[in-house]
Amino acid sequence: MTARQRTLQAGIQTAKGLVISSLCALMIVGPGTPAWAASADDVMTPTAARTTPLSEQEKTLHALNRLTFGPRPGDEAAMQKMGFEAWLERQLNPETIDDSALEQRMNLFPAMKLSQAELERRFPSPQVIRQMSQRGAGSMPSDPELHAIYADAEAAYNENQKRVAAGLPPVGTPLVNGQDPAMQAQDPSASKMDAGTNDMDGQSMQAQTATPARVTGKNGTKTKDKFAEAPMAAADVNAVLALSADARMQKLLAMSPQQMLSFREALLPQQRQRLMQGMSPAQMEIVVAMQGPARVVAGEALETRLLRDVYSERQLQAVMTDFWLNHFNVYVRKNQNEGYYLPDYERKVILPHALGSFESLLIATAQSPAMLMYLDNWESVGPNSSFVENVEALKKRQEANQKLDLNRGLPNNGQGLQRLPQGINENYARELMELHTLGVNGGYTQKDVQEVAKVFTGWTITQPFRPDGGEPIFDPTRHEGGTKVVLGHTIKNDGQKEGLEVLHILATSPATAKFISTKLAIRFVSDDPPPALIDAMSKTFLETNGDIKSVLRTMFHSQAFWAPETYRAKVKTPLEFVASALRASNAEVRNPQALVQALDRLGMPIYGMQTPNGYSWKKDDWVSSNALIGRMNFALVLSGGRVPGTFTSWPPLLGTNGDSEVVSAPTPATEKQLEALILGEPAADRTRETVLQQFNNPTAQQMAEKNFNQRPATDPDMAEMSNGAMTGTAMSQAGTQNGASLVRTRGGQAQAARQGVPETPLDTMAGLLMGSPDFQRR
Repeated sequence: MTARQRTLQAGIQTAKGLVISSLCALMIVGPGTPAWAASADDVMTPTAARTTPLSEQEKTLHALNRLTFGPRPGDEAAMQKMGFEAWLERQLNPETIDDSALEQRMNLFPAMKLSQAELERRFPSPQVIRQMSQRGAGSMPSDPELHAIYADAEAAYNENQKRVAAGLPPVGTPLVNGQDPAMQAQDPSASKMDAGTNDMDGQSMQAQTATPARVTGKNGTKTKDKFAEAPMAAADVNAVLALSADARMQKLLAMSPQQMLSFREALLPQQRQRLMQGMSPAQMEIVVAMQGPARVVAGEALETRLLRDVYSERQLQAVMTDFWLNHFNVYVRKNQNEGYYLPDYERKVILPHALGSFESLLIATAQSPAMLMYLDNWESVGPNSSFVENVEALKKRQEANQKLDLNRGLPNNGQGLQRLPQGINENYARELMELHTLGVNGGYTQKDVQEVAKVFTGWTITQPFRPDGGEPIFDPTRHEGGTKVVLGHTIKNDGQKEGLEVLHILATSPATAKFISTKLAIRFVSDDPPPALIDAMSKTFLETNGDIKSVLRTMFHSQAFWAPETYRAKVKTPLEFVASALRASNAEVRNPQALVQALDRLGMPIYGMQTPNGYSWKKDDWVSSNALIGRMNFALVLSGGRVPGTFTSWPPLLGTNGDSEVVSAPTPATEKQLEALILGEPAADRTRETVLQQFNNPTAQQMAEKNFNQRPATDPDMAEMSNGAMTGTAMSQAGTQNGASLVRTRGGQAQAARQGVPETPLDTMAGLLMGSPDFQRR
């Protein structure tokens, strides 16, 4: 049994006897049946394959559920008015669609619009902070904002070095007693990484993102710490908070690192929101960066990706961007650099090519720092290259110096050259053919892998662990010269052009056409798409030189796509489920942090798939009784307005107000209205029966909130960094306390969970429908 299976089994056993388990069991098999009598397949799949043709309304719902992240209120009517063909062509040409509303939301994340170099300069990585600390005085930037960020980060690092020297663990506790996705993106276990991709120990990584003044005990209470700064006097704190936003910002910038630590230590939870009141998004980012610059970068990269899925009017482009980000998967926690490469990877590599030429997309990913770093090609050097020759010469010189130093009694560990790349790395070459193009049975051999690896020697990154580095380049000194033979093609010695030639061979291969067509069909049509569809899509792929739009048109116009048996036959991934629930409920997301955390608990952290194969599009990896419980819990938490930073309101969607009897005493007619709103069609009889039996449960939402927050994180290392699940008061304050999330709140305000607000039967009724098997299928 794998660790994942043991975790799921433990979760199921823990969930037994809880109220929410009963709700889910009733949703599966009806009242009076034992809670775990049904199999997972009973939960997620239709009882019988459909044979009757789809109605016009069903065709509209089918298209919206497959080509978007789920319909919003009004989307069905809009498509029916426009017609599917016109709607599809508009979506296939996203530049014709006004997406200014999404851009306004993205303006709350100014760091995500910076170039990669500027991002690394303004928000230094843990490695940069460590190097700066080692260089000593005089290395600080002169710009006041950057000076404050660097100085506070260096102070945090130095304080933790003292703790380590004293035998104490480094402080890595977020100020919120809950998970911080940006903190999750910083790996506390650098020893697990390859020496070539990270030369920084876990302690120093934690030190850079920590807040040394705060140490939390097992019960969330502060413990004494001889390195902690004394809290600032309450009167002085209030004086800072009373200043105008600009004056307050200047006051913070003028504080020494020790004063800033004392100030943070003295802030009460209710004062943290006031700290950001009236500040611009850029100012908020600076304040957050002063407690840990890396958390701004990683946190915003995860959160903006989710916001695009939920709010973009260019929905097919968003869906395809998600598809290609999964196909060309990179892992945010590969090392401390990967998070800095993600914004450009999504914005400049994947998004512009998501509906364009596959070969152009393939080239863009091959040259991207995110992929070069993730699959280690940046350190791949030819064994006969001039680079290796120079390294060997330096080694001999170093060995001679070591002997001389030894004779003189001087220390010389000779480790300087050990961190330099030593030879060819085959990771990218193998995944390029197996996962990106040909497929595992695509006709290549191990010899082809070795030859392709030689071809891509020299495709690297400039000084990735320095603030002015990280740019993709071709370094001819690292390239393995000579003729190579790839898939029967002779590749003459031609430097970087060799790689472009190989990418062209792979992009135009019939095996690639079939592999890509199959993956697209699995995502959009069924887990087992018919061979005739794959053949038709592959033919289009080859005839159009891999034009993605043309391949999609072939698929969307096929009989297989509209076949009755495909209707509601796909199971949503956790990301699709969360995004579709937010869209169906017309939710207002003012702070995405808790939603990012929810995806981790549901088993699909954003950029969190460690292996290069990406997440599965098939139901087998997502179907389990435990998964149903988690989704039901989330649906109830969301519908009741208990997700910090996210607001839902059902009465306006039903054409009424919050004082209506519909809120406190919904009727069967109300339930049918919600079915039409959330599902777009009538629910299954068993679903409706269960909802009508359970919507008056007075503790359903509270239990869902409690149980959902107790779900373990997918990645154990992330869980170790999180300081526990967000529950109770901590959860209600998550939108207003320190952390990268502060920059997402409009006007400095955060939508907190409805802590202490009574549950309403209408909220519970809506949550049960969103958590039902009917909604989890698309």
